[in-house]
Amino acid sequence: MKSYQEINEKIKSGNAVVVTAEEVVAMAKEATPEEIAREVDVVTTATFGAMCSSGAFINFGHADPQIRMEKIRLNGVPAYEGLAAVDTYIGASAVNPDNPIYGGAHVIEDLINGKDVELEAWGKGTDCYPRKHIKTIINKDSVNEIFMFNPRNAYQNYNVAVNTTSSTKYTYMGTLLPNLRNATYSTSGELSPLLNDPEFRTIGMGTRIFIGGTTGYVVWPGTQFHTTKPKNEFGVPVSNSATLAVIGNLKEMSGEFIKAAYYEKYGVSIFIGIGIPIPMLDAEMARKVMINNSQIETSVLDYGTVGTPKLGQVTYEQLQSGTIKVKGKKIRTAPVASLATARRIAANLKKEIQDGDFLVQEPVQMFPTNTSLKSLHEISDKKEGGAL
Repeated sequence: MKSYQEINEKIKSGNAVVVTAEEVVAMAKEATPEEIAREVDVVTTATFGAMCSSGAFINFGHADPQIRMEKIRLNGVPAYEGLAAVDTYIGASAVNPDNPIYGGAHVIEDLINGKDVELEAWGKGTDCYPRKHIKTIINKDSVNEIFMFNPRNAYQNYNVAVNTTSSTKYTYMGTLLPNLRNATYSTSGELSPLLNDPEFRTIGMGTRIFIGGTTGYVVWPGTQFHTTKPKNEFGVPVSNSATLAVIGNLKEMSGEFIKAAYYEKYGVSIFIGIGIPIPMLDAEMARKVMINNSQIETSVLDYGTVGTPKLGQVTYEQLQSGTIKVKGKKIRTAPVASLATARRIAANLKKEIQDGDFLVQEPVQMFPTNTSLKSLHEISDKKEGGAL
């Protein structure tokens, strides 16, 4: 049994043994969980995929004379105006109505890359905020604060998308060809953070993470945090399950690990790079990170049919092989997440820890258990007696 303090002392002294999740899978072919727990101090995990539920808070600073911003546009993209006078939140999936392939994700990426962004805002004018309009240029150095706050990132697992209908479907999982001609999937399999700590023993509120090229934190369970999904024999959920709410300083982020995206006939999204270190507290923790792609299953859903019925289950080993079988048909697979970038993140985080620049942080509060999702139900327009 190791403590966070013991592991951090080894990191500070330069003596910590750090491996990526893929490297520990290779070690597991010859070593037992007990041996890995003794030899390894930290395992780094990572993912890089589309995470629509993301965005950034910005404080622009006051103009002279001052304005209370009640309508805000950044490069033509609507930003939320219901905060204080010069605060806003820009969501990644918001779009410029005159250019719908450009959205909040692109504004965020532009700001990260040091580009100028046009700010235009309007207000009604008040005694303390007399200005009614401003049009100016901002960038990440000109604003006071700008930080990403993402309500739902790093899904614990995610479904495979296929299309059984005779027409092409355009979805957030990419373009799905008719008649089961392709399958798309997300998540980095055995490298994915929440699949390496499925019971959240080390990931909780306050966990220090890599996000977008800098240090950030887990601040809350993510939206749609669902821990009661069915699990396989290895304790891993077989469909999309828990998520994380995370935060990080956008001024310190890198365009290498935050990328805007546009899905044809669907809309704008953003790719977020997240890496999470898993401290090897004991043999049970080692046993969890030893999981490999052949042991991680996910569900195949028909995105072409209302209700997205389940058509089967496959492993990430099968998905990454390039083909799977659904309803007896061999189907080509393609990821909508970048495993190559996830590997770079895991390697970068490994080096930061080895160099003593990144310590593991014990959660200040653990996540809730036995959570489930509620659904939205339409209210009937009919009154009693059948009259509208």
